[in-house]
Amino acid sequence: MRHLSTARVQSALCVAAAIMLASLTAGTAAVADGLPDPGFEIVQGQTALVITDPQNDFLSPKGVAWGVVGKNVVANGTVGHIDDLFATAKASGMPVFVSPHYYYPTDHGWRFEGALETLMHKIGMFDRKGALTTEGFAGSGADWLEQYKRYINDGQTIVTSPHKVYGPETNDLVLQLRKRGVTKVILAGMSANLCTESHMRELVEQGFEVMVVSDATAAAQLPGLDGYGAALANFRMIASHVADTRTTLEMIRSAPRS
Repeated sequence: MRHLSTARVQSALCVAAAIMLASLTAGTAAVADGLPDPGFEIVQGQTALVITDPQNDFLSPKGVAWGVVGKNVVANGTVGHIDDLFATAKASGMPVFVSPHYYYPTDHGWRFEGALETLMHKIGMFDRKGALTTEGFAGSGADWLEQYKRYINDGQTIVTSPHKVYGPETNDLVLQLRKRGVTKVILAGMSANLCTESHMRELVEQGFEVMVVSDATAAAQLPGLDGYGAALANFRMIASHVADTRTTLEMIRSAPRS
């Protein structure tokens, strides 16, 4: 009797689990990992492309972080994929926002930092001469990757104030998005498990619907530390949708226009 009772309990648990999974995935796409995929619909006038840190220190072989991110940047085709996103968003009339990372001399007076903050300050990552000067900026590690300048410097792209750690809590991205009536964000840029993921988390907390472009980003990969793998797990669990660049470009091109 005890064995039969156990079998009945196990059967009941299986039925309950099936019902719960069905309720979770109702109205959403079924996926191999068992999580629902809420999807993402591009709505004209409400959807924007947000790119984090499209700067030399991350994306140029001459950048100070290339030694730890370069392999993943190349493997993902990150540079070309970000370019494709810029070009397609511009062609479709989608608003484009860039959230940059800058450090001024006064930022080097901070009394405490996290591990990677300490490293970034030590190697002079994203350094600028000051908030009110562009002296030495052109071609520096803090400057845009050269091929992106035609998009970012077109007078239409909204470049926010700099974020200082990883997320947009320290800049005006959320304000700029809300002032433009944006409620939905396509997110890409550098680096995956730091600034890109932090932007995703804060935008979701702020009530935006967010999808992430999985191969238009990259991250540091060190012995025992795979920043890109960590980011992919969190993108999947937190964002409304995750897609590669090719799929995202098709979504943008096929979205209804006013």
